[in-house]
Amino acid sequence: MPLLPITRSPRTSLTASIRTALASAAIMVTTATLFAPAAQAQPGAPRDPRSMGGGNCPQNPYNCADTPNPLPTANTVWLEEMTWMDVRDALKAGKTTVIITTGGMEPNGPWLVTGKHNYVLHANCEAIARKLGNALCAPIVKFVPEGNLEPPSGHMTSPGTMTLREGTFRNLLTDLVHSLKVHGFKNIILIGDSGGNQGGQRAVADSLTKIWQGSPVVAHVQEYYDYASVTEYMKTRGLVEGTADNLHDDAIITLNMFIDDPKSVRYDERVKAGKATINGVSVADRKKNTELARQIVEYRAKVTIEAINKAIANKGTLPAPPRRAPGGTF
Repeated sequence: MPLLPITRSPRTSLTASIRTALASAAIMVTTATLFAPAAQAQPGAPRDPRSMGGGNCPQNPYNCADTPNPLPTANTVWLEEMTWMDVRDALKAGKTTVIITTGGMEPNGPWLVTGKHNYVLHANCEAIARKLGNALCAPIVKFVPEGNLEPPSGHMTSPGTMTLREGTFRNLLTDLVHSLKVHGFKNIILIGDSGGNQGGQRAVADSLTKIWQGSPVVAHVQEYYDYASVTEYMKTRGLVEGTADNLHDDAIITLNMFIDDPKSVRYDERVKAGKATINGVSVADRKKNTELARQIVEYRAKVTIEAINKAIANKGTLPAPPRRAPGGTF
């Protein structure tokens, strides 16, 4: 009897097909590896020192340290609004002072948003940096010590407040300062718009000054945080407050926020509801508000710049000035 041909089952054919496909894939991978560029074939190779833009310099010239910026100079003083090329060129042009500002998230009555200090700092750091002419602003640190977590204390008893432990806050500031040192900033200034920020900033600045011996200069400028002197100055400009509403708010800080963003003080809603007053001062006149707010920002910038220049000359933080806080600590 003749032998019948052997018939492969579908399963046997499928297995053979899979083996063939795997073998082909292995050949393709081997071929690609053999002919790949050296930089890809050797993942452990040293990084090209010219690579600056978040990618590999040999792969794209816009990643290279010395490639000219293809765009005009950015009209901003905020690091987060700049490209790496913008920052590089600003440093080369002499903008070697950088300001780290700390604000907070806390309750401020029914009119002001919880990010009060952050709006104030956005207006003020912009003015300070532009008037200095050689300075930039780091992103605002919006989270600071506001009270204990367990059990809640201080501002943490109010919804919307966010706090950091003091150690966390100081570690955060230390890392931010160190980052800016790495990039070549010569003067790193710390200013805070809230009472709970001052001690941690001073401690960090003093610690790093001791380690780095004033190169770069790291200074906490507490003269910025002096609402009493701003109040006295604005009295000479006709801004005089009456009976306190006993809120975590006053006309000075309301107007300082207003010039940055009227929505942050619920301006339109307050005017419509007939609630556009604070401590006996009407803030209903938009034109008048804008002029008073401009004077507040200019005065605070002037005082802060004088203190920054003194701190730089001192190569570190100056002794803490006496401070009066009208109506409580902001």
